[in-house]
Amino acid sequence: MDLTQAPPREELAHRAAQLVPLLREKAVWMEENRRLHEETIEALTSAGILKMRVPARYGGFESDMCTAVNVLAELARGDGSASWTVAVWAISSWMVGLFPDEVQDEVFATPDVRISGILSPGAVAVPVDGGFILNGKWSFNTGAQQSTWNTNAAVIAHPDGHEPVMTLIPISDLQIIDDWHTSGLRGSGSITTIAQDLFVPRNHVLSMGPVLAGQHSSKLNANAPIYKAPFMPTACATVSATALGLAQAANDAFFERLPGRKITYTSYENQSEAPLTHLQAAEATTKIDEAEFHAYRAANMIDTKGQAGEPWTLEERARARLDLGAVCQRAKEAVDILNTASGGSSIYRDVPIQRIERDVQTLNLHAIMHPDTNLELYGRILCGLDSNTPYI
Repeated sequence: MDLTQAPPREELAHRAAQLVPLLREKAVWMEENRRLHEETIEALTSAGILKMRVPARYGGFESDMCTAVNVLAELARGDGSASWTVAVWAISSWMVGLFPDEVQDEVFATPDVRISGILSPGAVAVPVDGGFILNGKWSFNTGAQQSTWNTNAAVIAHPDGHEPVMTLIPISDLQIIDDWHTSGLRGSGSITTIAQDLFVPRNHVLSMGPVLAGQHSSKLNANAPIYKAPFMPTACATVSATALGLAQAANDAFFERLPGRKITYTSYENQSEAPLTHLQAAEATTKIDEAEFHAYRAANMIDTKGQAGEPWTLEERARARLDLGAVCQRAKEAVDILNTASGGSSIYRDVPIQRIERDVQTLNLHAIMHPDTNLELYGRILCGLDSNTPYI
């Protein structure tokens, strides 16, 4: 089988950077229509961005995590919703690579297939001959309406407790509830989906324990470096890129509007001459640098350990969660500073920084991304306690 030659990181990042003007142009439309614009999806597809975390035998690039972070951060400089949606598609495409090889053949038979996913177990699976009957719902299901498949978490009820599992379902088998009326990441179309008495074949269901540990049913992916990392560090590093890119977008937006702006009700005819502005710009830049450090520390650990095939310690897994929380916290702090410095005229919908502010706030409220939750988790490990969560 001929394998696609994966573009180097610099090339993919360059392609993503070339999409920034288009993403900015479509940002207001995507926010108002609560989904990605078709031109955006076509451009992402043509640039090969959606192939990053697809197995090479299906024409994918099997890009390393540093590449994924670089590309996703560039996309977020154009639009947070676009970057977030592509991040979810990247994680879910990687997730399908954990399923049996014959299941992957079914999913990736569609070129440039888009796969969305949700980690929160919102449904119950009841065993039947050949598979399971699934009932439940998943909110915050990013990009589902513009995807073909969904990786959804559920639980199997046993007499002695519940077994968490990951399922793989065609979007066409799910009911769509168009309820994504939010303040941030509006263009991501993170609607609710419902399964009602839905049959799922047995080979479309994976036990969550091995998934979180980075163990999988695929024989053909077993030696690929990108599949030698646990799920949670992989997911954390991926989504951290959107937060980092939003902070960089705020920096772009602020300095693009700075020339010629004055500070009303003061003697400063040029905001750029005010010492306050110098302090704000320098502090925001420092926080963006700190966010970048944490994003790439996690990504580098995934790539290094994947190449070497090294096991992960509990502290290293928790540190990936810490890095994610730190990226989100520092990114939000940087955006807050620059948004505050942007003045009253920045509240108009065609001024990007107000949307960037709402998007980064939304990311910081995500249960996996919340800085306080991740700080507490890492602190527990440092203090010799258990992790109090399987999502590590």
